[in-house]
Amino acid sequence: MHASSGSPAGHTTGTGQGTPGSWATQQPPTALGPERGGAAKGRGTGLGIALLSALAFGGSGVAAKPLIAAGLEPLHVTWLRVAGAALVMLPVAWRHRDLPRRRPALLLGFGLLAVAGVQACYFAALSRIPVGVALLIEYLAPALVLGWVRLVQKRPVTRGAAVGVVLAVGGLACVVEVWSGLSLDPIGLALALGAACCQVGYFVLSDHGSDGEGDDAADPLGVIAYGLLTGAVLLTAIARPWDMHWSVLRGSADMNGIHVPAVLLLAWIVLVATVAAYLTGVVSIRRLSPQVAGVVACLEAVIATVLAWVLLGEHLSAPQIAGGVVVLVGAFIAQSAKPAAKPGETVTVAAGGAPAAATEADPAGATQNGAAAPSGDDLSAGSRAT
Repeated sequence: MHASSGSPAGHTTGTGQGTPGSWATQQPPTALGPERGGAAKGRGTGLGIALLSALAFGGSGVAAKPLIAAGLEPLHVTWLRVAGAALVMLPVAWRHRDLPRRRPALLLGFGLLAVAGVQACYFAALSRIPVGVALLIEYLAPALVLGWVRLVQKRPVTRGAAVGVVLAVGGLACVVEVWSGLSLDPIGLALALGAACCQVGYFVLSDHGSDGEGDDAADPLGVIAYGLLTGAVLLTAIARPWDMHWSVLRGSADMNGIHVPAVLLLAWIVLVATVAAYLTGVVSIRRLSPQVAGVVACLEAVIATVLAWVLLGEHLSAPQIAGGVVVLVGAFIAQSAKPAAKPGETVTVAAGGAPAAATEADPAGATQNGAAAPSGDDLSAGSRAT
């Protein structure tokens, strides 16, 4: 992510990641004594909520693909998802109505790239290639961020980070089966890569000071609400929903021989795979360490692949499955890797592997330059913009 989607959830000043377009909250040390049981229970609850979030995000593509096959354009499905979720989140936007005045650049970047860009490219990609393949390609985002750090920012990266990049790229070669001459639709592959690049763009924008601290810190729920509103406005101009085949929503869509009401699939995409997925992502990331949240986030691609296999009949070959595992391992290593520090610097890691450097002259640098972390379908830890 998705998204294939990224829900902002505080800051991180250590190695780890937060949600697609988001920041993981740094966990305070657990007190000794009777409080340990409560902390462990809280982490257990957080893990369960994180799994629900991964399930919700992972199911977006499986529900969207039948709607596209039934006659809706991928852009129209994207618009329905974003606009519907934006309407549901209006009360949250009203509660944080001062946010556009304080953080316009952050909201524009989140809405344009992490919401509209990622989801439009992802849905367009899965109309041409299997859901699992599209989402796995999105998981190249952490590796691409490290490429930006090394090649554009001219900053050194650790050997572990380089290994993560190599694994992700090598695994991707297995996923797309390069030895068979790219048998998958090249336009679909390019669109999936475009979704990953949109995530990278948002991470880079966040790394250049879009975040704040103290009273100026942006509440993650407010960022999600206004990001969805911004994305809905942008997509309305591009998708032209007045030209949509609205009659499709009154009929049914085929899921591997089973006819499901189209409006039911749309309700799942809006209420479960977007609103509930974002909200549970924010709650879970506040209860878990960034490392645990990142591991759980990787399950999104696994869940999406399994659901597409069972519900859509999209079977992946053994080399594709093995390559997918390698992509996820490489993405996690790249996302969690700590960039090498220059002399005189203390480097902290914002998700996606992008450094947030704090020097003696600027001790606040670690919080002023916090980068957003990959999420998917998406926008939670990993690739949650999908």
